[in-house]
Amino acid sequence: MSETYAKRLSAILLDAVTDKDPQMQEQVCGALCDFGESKPAEVLSACEEHLRLHEKLAHPYRTIILRAMEIVVSNHISELDKDTARAIILLASNEMTKVKELVSDWQQAASSVLVAVGRRFISSVMEELLSKFQPGLLPHPCTVHTLASLSVSNVFGVVPFLTSILSTMLPMLGAAKHDSMKVVFCCALQRFSESILEYLANLDQAPDPTVRKDAFASDIFGAYDILFHQWLQSGGAKLRLAVVEALGPMSHLLPSEKLEEQLPKLLPRVLAFYKKHTETVHVSKSLGQILEAAVSVGSRTLDIHLNSLLAALHAQICVPVESSSPLVMSNQKEVLRCFTVLACCSPDRLLAFLLPKLDTSNERTRVGTLQVLRHVINAAAAQMEVKKPVILSSMKLPLLDTNNKVKRAVVQVVSAMAHHGYLEQPGGKAMVEYIVQQCALPPEAEAVSSGPEPTTGDLQSRVHSILPSRPQIQKLGADSEALAADSVRAISVSTLYLVSTTVDRMGEVLWPYLLEFLVPVRFTRALSPLCRSLVHLAQKRQEAGAHAPLIQYNGNVHLPSPYAITTRLLAVSSHPYVGDGRGAASLRLLNVLHQDIHPALGQRWVTAIPLLLEHLDEYSEETLSQKEWEEKLLVVREEEKTRVSLLWEQEEKTRFLRDSLAVVSDNTWVCHLTLEMCKQLPNYNGTPLEKNFLYKCVGTTLGAASSKVVRKHLRELLETARYQEEREHEGLACCFGICAISHLDDTLAQLDDFVKSDVLRKSAGIFNLFKNRSESEANKVRSALILCYGHVAAGAPRELLLARVEADLFWNMSECFSTKVLGIKVETQDPALRLSLVQSVCMATQAICSSAHSSSFHLSRKAELVAQMVEFIRAEPPDSLKTPIWKKAMLACTYLVTLEPALEEQVQADLIHSCLHRVMAVLPEPEEGDSPQEVSAAPTVGGDPQELLLFQSLYLDTVQVLKDLLTSLLLWNMTPLGLQVMLEHLSPWIKSPRGHERVRAVGLSACLLQFFLQHLQISALVPFHNLGLLIGLFSPRCADLWPATRREAVSCIHSLLYLQLTCVGFSRDYQDDVAEQLLSLKDGLVHPDPAILFHTCHSIAQLIAKRLPPDQLINLLLTLFESLGDPDKNCSRAASVMINCLLKERGNMLQEKVPEIVSVLRSKLQETQEEHILQAAQHSVFALATHHCASVVSNLLGSPLPFDSHTCTLWRALALEPGLAAQVLGLLLEKISKDVLFEESQAFLLSSTPDRVATLLPLAATCALHEVASAPASGPAVLELYPQLFVALLLRVSCTVGVQPPRQLQAKERRSASSGLASRSLEPCSSAVDALQAVLVRGGNEDVVQCMELDGGWQLLRTSAGHEEGVTRLASAMAKFAGPRLPLVMKLLFTTQSSMYEVQRVTSTAFLAEPCPLSDQGPVLPGALGWVWWSARLCPQLLSSNVVNDLMLLESLLYNLMARQKDTSARVRRLVLHGLANITLGSPDKVQTHSPQLLTAMIGGLDDGDDPHSLVALEAMVGLARLMDLVDAWDLHAVLLHIAVRIRPFFDSERMELRSVSIGLFGHLNKACRGDCKDVFLEQVVGGLVPLLLHLRDPHAPVVTACRFALRMCGPNLECEELAAVFQRHLQEGHDLHFGEFLNTTCKHLMRHFPDLLGRLLSTSLFYYKSSWEDVRAAAPMLTGFLVLHMEAEQRPQVDLEQLLTALQLLLKDPALKVRLKAVKTLGRLVKFA
Repeated sequence: MSETYAKRLSAILLDAVTDKDPQMQEQVCGALCDFGESKPAEVLSACEEHLRLHEKLAHPYRTIILRAMEIVVSNHISELDKDTARAIILLASNEMTKVKELVSDWQQAASSVLVAVGRRFISSVMEELLSKFQPGLLPHPCTVHTLASLSVSNVFGVVPFLTSILSTMLPMLGAAKHDSMKVVFCCALQRFSESILEYLANLDQAPDPTVRKDAFASDIFGAYDILFHQWLQSGGAKLRLAVVEALGPMSHLLPSEKLEEQLPKLLPRVLAFYKKHTETVHVSKSLGQILEAAVSVGSRTLDIHLNSLLAALHAQICVPVESSSPLVMSNQKEVLRCFTVLACCSPDRLLAFLLPKLDTSNERTRVGTLQVLRHVINAAAAQMEVKKPVILSSMKLPLLDTNNKVKRAVVQVVSAMAHHGYLEQPGGKAMVEYIVQQCALPPEAEAVSSGPEPTTGDLQSRVHSILPSRPQIQKLGADSEALAADSVRAISVSTLYLVSTTVDRMGEVLWPYLLEFLVPVRFTRALSPLCRSLVHLAQKRQEAGAHAPLIQYNGNVHLPSPYAITTRLLAVSSHPYVGDGRGAASLRLLNVLHQDIHPALGQRWVTAIPLLLEHLDEYSEETLSQKEWEEKLLVVREEEKTRVSLLWEQEEKTRFLRDSLAVVSDNTWVCHLTLEMCKQLPNYNGTPLEKNFLYKCVGTTLGAASSKVVRKHLRELLETARYQEEREHEGLACCFGICAISHLDDTLAQLDDFVKSDVLRKSAGIFNLFKNRSESEANKVRSALILCYGHVAAGAPRELLLARVEADLFWNMSECFSTKVLGIKVETQDPALRLSLVQSVCMATQAICSSAHSSSFHLSRKAELVAQMVEFIRAEPPDSLKTPIWKKAMLACTYLVTLEPALEEQVQADLIHSCLHRVMAVLPEPEEGDSPQEVSAAPTVGGDPQELLLFQSLYLDTVQVLKDLLTSLLLWNMTPLGLQVMLEHLSPWIKSPRGHERVRAVGLSACLLQFFLQHLQISALVPFHNLGLLIGLFSPRCADLWPATRREAVSCIHSLLYLQLTCVGFSRDYQDDVAEQLLSLKDGLVHPDPAILFHTCHSIAQLIAKRLPPDQLINLLLTLFESLGDPDKNCSRAASVMINCLLKERGNMLQEKVPEIVSVLRSKLQETQEEHILQAAQHSVFALATHHCASVVSNLLGSPLPFDSHTCTLWRALALEPGLAAQVLGLLLEKISKDVLFEESQAFLLSSTPDRVATLLPLAATCALHEVASAPASGPAVLELYPQLFVALLLRVSCTVGVQPPRQLQAKERRSASSGLASRSLEPCSSAVDALQAVLVRGGNEDVVQCMELDGGWQLLRTSAGHEEGVTRLASAMAKFAGPRLPLVMKLLFTTQSSMYEVQRVTSTAFLAEPCPLSDQGPVLPGALGWVWWSARLCPQLLSSNVVNDLMLLESLLYNLMARQKDTSARVRRLVLHGLANITLGSPDKVQTHSPQLLTAMIGGLDDGDDPHSLVALEAMVGLARLMDLVDAWDLHAVLLHIAVRIRPFFDSERMELRSVSIGLFGHLNKACRGDCKDVFLEQVVGGLVPLLLHLRDPHAPVVTACRFALRMCGPNLECEELAAVFQRHLQEGHDLHFGEFLNTTCKHLMRHFPDLLGRLLSTSLFYYKSSWEDVRAAAPMLTGFLVLHMEAEQRPQVDLEQLLTALQLLLKDPALKVRLKAVKTLGRLVKFA
């Protein structure tokens, strides 16, 4: 490439910089850089010249060019010669200083160029810069800025110049007038100073190691003098800040005496900036450098200014830190750095300043002071060593501060103190106590704040590494900076643990001191961290001395006793996950301290406690069973679990304690432990659950104590209990119950004494009615006492219970429950008192029943107690279940019922009615599977999931208790009469409209029937008279909406059938096959599908029919007839199913009852519109049509159209018998085929085309045929008439497309619409399609229907635009799935090809030819559908299927298609061509036989001039592509070039399908021409190569696919194995194509093997620069660029550079960004011509 062309190319690229799009600008910059990679000097020269010649070019574009120059220079600095470097330096210097105003991006880019060049040509750059940095003249700001940047980027190169630069700059400082210039000088001095310091710090690597700081001292001081005394005094804020930043590093270069001299003035001035600037980080950084410089020279001036320094720095540290402000955080770090310097040089004065600040009440002051104190403790540990006592004593007031931010700061200080040995000093324990107090902070004190994170490497920084994420920051009131107490607690917890585990010296401080915090309640929240720390400390001490006691009291009265520790840890372990898992921590501590608690406990606890901890690890707070945990809490040996009682469960909760007491076996120790437990009871008033558990522990310890101790403590417990607390009096009752196991007499005696005391005497007369206790308090006491009696009864030894239960227990319960006012016994209405009585009666009666002598025990108070329980049940609010009173009362009645004497009948009836009335009506929470009605009716217990869980548990328990009660009552009368009475009580609920009531009633019935069957004793044969009625009651429930009801109903029927068998003499263990089959049907009842459900009901009815006695059949049917009106529609349908089944199975026995049954069916059909009742009635009268087929058909055809549901049901009923169905179909086929298809009428006078209106009779026959064929039983009849039905309906469909319904139907629809009534519309074509579908399905061709449905063929059949495609898809499906039926179908179709109706000719031809399937991407063309001619998939169909060949239909089919080549319809001609082409798939061996005729037909299609849309030509190209591989080679070679020339214009057609098919055919031509004719065809291949490559970027996927195929076929004809391999590798179907990589490789091989084609390829690609497709237009310059990239030098003459550059220049103005980007990239590749 000539120099002129290089300039042209560079100019084009540089001109493109002015593109407005930033992406384009970046691409141009990249192109210049790419150009510079190969020709850096030329690019830099071009850029330099462009900028020099275009002085008016806007600075944003100049900036881009300069950026490109900087990149090229940076990457090729070693390749630059001095001349080029000099030119660049001059240009950049000129660009940088061209304007006096500051234009940051432009001048910065120029400065960066200079800095880049300066990395190698430092002398030249410095020469240029210094030429603009002349003495006496104020330089441009960018010159100074560039010098500063150079000093940083090339320290060793610039520092030697700094002496002269500084001497030259110094006079300039005084000449600077504007603050902006002064700021630049300040920045330069800062950078120069930093460079000098770095140079001096690395003298061993410096080129001149003789350089000393003194060489710069005078100049730096001179600059300092101007900056400090002049600019700092009068400059603006920005300048003053720049001066301060510069003074920091400059202070290190000042002479020592000068620095000492200036410090008295320098320090106050710098400190003053804290008051003038908000962003003070630079001030703090500079101050730190000044202080370091002062300390390094041993300045004494610091002592004078120390107070002011400390005050200013302290004020900065007290500024609140915003976590979102990095500058403030950085300032804090710099200020702390200053404090470190001062702490090292003046520790005494620093503490004298800081410590008094701790006494202030200001939060920020105290927090800041604590932060500094923590920092100096860590950073100046050596200086603070002797100050420990003073620092500790100063912490007294901060320890009392309640502010959360102060607390957090104190914790951080204590952490640092622990790390450095402060806590070992006197007063250190106060710090430990403070940490523990923070660990016990309550959660309700939460507030939030932000605070500084630890910045040093002390212990506190490790605390943060194990902390959980900090809680979300919130704002509480005005104190938005308050820190969350929970956050303080979290830090304290971690601090305590780390101090205990990582600081060895803290062991002596913390042990045993931490034990003092275990028992006090105020430290409850700290128990978990305390226990963890104590465990670690104890284990360390055990390792040091294995046999020595861990706790050495030595007169220390503050340490808790072993009894106190045991009681405390045992109580808090009852709820292990509360308080950060303090249960597990407490158990671990107990395990470690076992030797100190009692020496005998070691072996037992060492094995038991780890098992408990393992259990806790397996569960979570949500999954752990509290009862199970309390049982496992302290597990004992399994062999001791021999007694079974209600109380025994309570005792099991404390078995570990009892076992421990047994192991200790020391009465004194037990008494002390009991005393300690009683002493700690008041401590748990705020935690009722733990207090409840502690009561049980007290009962257990009392069980192991002497009688004297028991009486004393029980009395105290009764007198001190807080009865108003529910949990407490429950715990008290458990305590008495557990104690009664060993001390029954003492326990009852204490209760009796307390009952007889004045505590329950509310009043002796009316005048002191309100004295003493209030009624509410008295009720609480009575409730607790009643509960105590219940627990005592449950825990008492059974051999002692029966003798004392009535006199000592029930009597005292009654006395406590009722009070006397004026001598009258009054029962309370307090629900809590009632519940206590119910629970106590329940426990007492359960204990009685569990006794070995319960069967002979006579309870005289039984009726009274039952009446009391019934009254309680009735008194509860109905429809709700909020308390366990129902459950407990019914459970008590269950136990009472089993005892003697028996209850009277009326009492039993009242009891059953009351229980059923309450429990059945309870509305449960909705569950999955409930009906919408049930869900809407169900109430909500509450949004709390826990409340819902409790409700569900109580509900299930109550229902189970009700079952137990009813079975207990049934045991007293185990006769059919007793069962009848019980079911009569349940019958209203079985028929209830509410689902939950039905499911409970049927479930109870099943339970009772099963129980009755199991316990029935038959001594003589007895008839079961009501069997039919009972089965009729339960059998409709087999289809209930609720699945549970269905299952239980089957169980009821199963039990009834076995009861019948038992009553007639079968043994109890007899297994009846029929009855057992009922159980196997339950699975079908679970399925929600109605068909499966009702089929199961039918099977159930069949089984019932087999076992039902004849005399019970009519009763069962009449009962089922009544169930047809059941409000549950499923049950009504089930009744109808069972009726029909019974009629079918046992109808021969009802001859006399048939008129009655038919009459009932007719009446039901008239009364209801329910579909299932209609079906049942029509099925029953099916026999009528067997005798009067023609009459029935005629009458039904006269029914109004559209047919209603009843008429349709009748039509389907006629197909139940194959012979009848064949007669009906024949009559209907005759009506369809022989009548007029449609009538033409002109709706309006001005209408140009007449409307087609369907005739009524064929339409009605079509609808009827659809209904008949829809019936599954019509299959044999349809198969018999299959060809006639198929052809008639297919032609019926074609003739009804677009046809309107009859006039009378249109009028009827309009009347319905005007009246607002819904009317089902009837569309003639849709009705024919539906009938055709029904025939196919019934004829066994469901696959055809499904295939059509999946392909959308049925919908296409219904539309004018898609009908033809729908027919072809139908033919394809038929050929694939119904081949054997085609001969008769085709013979009938041949007769229709000469029809007078074009639509019938098109339909028959389409069916026989079957074009390719329609694609969504194909457009709908005028007059025909747009076909996806590019599709390579060809569905099996008539000519494309071997079915035609197998059935020997090919010749006749070809003959018929050839005869239609001259049809007047272009649609028919096109279909003929496609049909002829399909022979390639169905009969490929016949192609050569007919190849001349086939090729002639296809070429004739290419030349078809009567088709304006080229659809026939399109079809011809598709056909030719199919024929290529099969026709005779000589026949093909004769027309090969003709075809190639005819299809070439279609490559760039605007229609996608023409492009895709023509390109695909071109590929087939390439494939076919391999051999003798490939040389002749090579010209065509070369001519098509560029279009094929570029159309790989075609916007339509089919075109891209065709191009892939064509290129793969072209490869072998190019006689280049490498290129063919590239095509095969990159262009495989289904593989992603990286177009750029592929095109690059292709062009490389083209230029290597076909260098002479370069000019032709380039000229062809230029044609596509104007393509209408954006992607193709972008691909064209890519092709050009790759061709140029891989060409050789000798090929240059083939390239018309002028034409190429002109075309690319035009593309640079293309509206599409991607095109412009590709053009720029191609221009960058033209560097090869340089």
